[in-house]
Parts: sequence; C-alpha cells; structure tokens
Amino acid sequence: MSLTPPILDWPAQPLRDRVVVITGGAQGVGRGIAQSVLGAGGSVMIADLDADAGKACLKEWALPERAAFQRADVASERSVQALMKATLKRFGRIDGLVNNAGIASAHGTPLADMPVAEWQRRLSSLHGAFLCSKHALPALREHTGAIVNIASTRAWQSEPDSEAYAAAKGGLVAFTHALALSEGPAVRVNSISPGWITTDAWQAPSRRRTPKLSRRDHAQHPVGRVGQPPDIGALAVFLLSDLAGFITGQDHIVDGGMTRKMIYAE
Repeated sequence: MSLTPPILDWPAQPLRDRVVVITGGAQGVGRGIAQSVLGAGGSVMIADLDADAGKACLKEWALPERAAFQRADVASERSVQALMKATLKRFGRIDGLVNNAGIASAHGTPLADMPVAEWQRRLSSLHGAFLCSKHALPALREHTGAIVNIASTRAWQSEPDSEAYAAAKGGLVAFTHALALSEGPAVRVNSISPGWITTDAWQAPSRRRTPKLSRRDHAQHPVGRVGQPPDIGALAVFLLSDLAGFITGQDHIVDGGMTRKMIYAE
C-alpha cells in the first residue's frame, strides 16, 4: 500500500444528481443559492410564499427536469410537510436543505413597544428551520445529506431596535451546532452568516431594480465591493457537497471582511 498522498480530482459539478430544497428560494439570496446549485449540476425545489416569483424563476431558468417550485409557508407544519412530500414525489430524494426563508429587514419596533405578534413573526426563520429540518431529516439521512442555515452577521453584532432579528439569527447559529451533533454522522449541518448582500436585481421581474450603491458603499468593504447573492451561493454549494465532508456544526461569515474592521467614532 502506497503512503504517498494522492492528488485529488475536484468535481466540475459537485452537486450532480443531488436534490436540494431551498426555502425563500424565488428571490434574493435564496434565488442566488438556487442558481448556484443548478450551476453545480444539482436539482432544486424552491419554496416561497410568492408564487409569481417562483413561476418566474422556472420560466427564466427553463430547466424543467431539474427545477421545481412549491408555494410554502415555513411557519406552517402542514405546509412544510407538503413541501417535502412534493419534493420526494418530483425527484425521489432529498440530499440538501437550505433554510433561508425569513424576514429580511433587521430593524423593527423598539423592544419596549413591540407587540408579541411582531416578535413571533420575526422569529419565523428560526421556527421555519426547525420545521423544515424536522421533516427533511428522514430523507436526508438516507443519502448522508447536508443542511445549510442562512443566519446573518447580526448574530454576532447589532444595531439598535434589532433584538428580534438578532435573536432569530443567533438562534439559527446555535440550532446549527446543536443539530450537527444530534444528526452526525448521517447529516452535516452548517450555517452561513451573510453581511451586506444587495438583492435588488434578484427579485421577481416586476420588482427588479438596478442597485443604488455609492463608491463609499463598496469601499468600506475590505474586498472593495458590496456582496451579491452568488457570493452566498458559492459557499452553500461547497457546504452541501462532499468537498465539505469534514465540516459540520460551523458558522461561516461571508461579509467582505466587514466584521473584522475596528471602527472608532470620528
């Protein structure tokens, strides 16, 4: 037996023959992840409350054999169960789950004035990750699958009046490492914490806009630009693939280096 370490081949399409469910997958970061998975050879079931946006994705992608849409509310267990059932009926398997759906805005009502209903609504991304993971796990275990939870850099730093959003995203990070220990080695679980990602051009056709970004917006990032959905999609593909087979229970910050900056008041 040779002890010489081999030079490993890198797969050109690391998700070929894999099926990935992506919640909130019709617009924004979710759409960027879906298109990255398709580009990596995988098939996608995108789930979203916006049926028009979902149908627009399928029309623009024109990949009927590898892309499907299911209207779903991740806050409803019955809806989530229907989503997983529809995915298995359409594709016959589930290899990956991306828990992306949730409220995009970090700012809400000040905590002292916040109604309980708003607090609960803003925790929907955490609740949805629980429900989707719960009902995808039986299928994921069959194929040594992977889960990627989309958290936020707000799990690690904050601005005023963002307590509910920060709690949801911080909860997702903790949920990630807890579930990774419970489900390993059958299922790997990781999270991604995006920073500033511009999604204006990644909405439904009627809502697309050219991003209004200044030179200063770009320059404040150590990499020299604001992020885009494919920046998150590229890491999601890696974490869903066998290339990340030794990575689980981790949060991965993708923010152009912003959280590493020391900033002083002028």
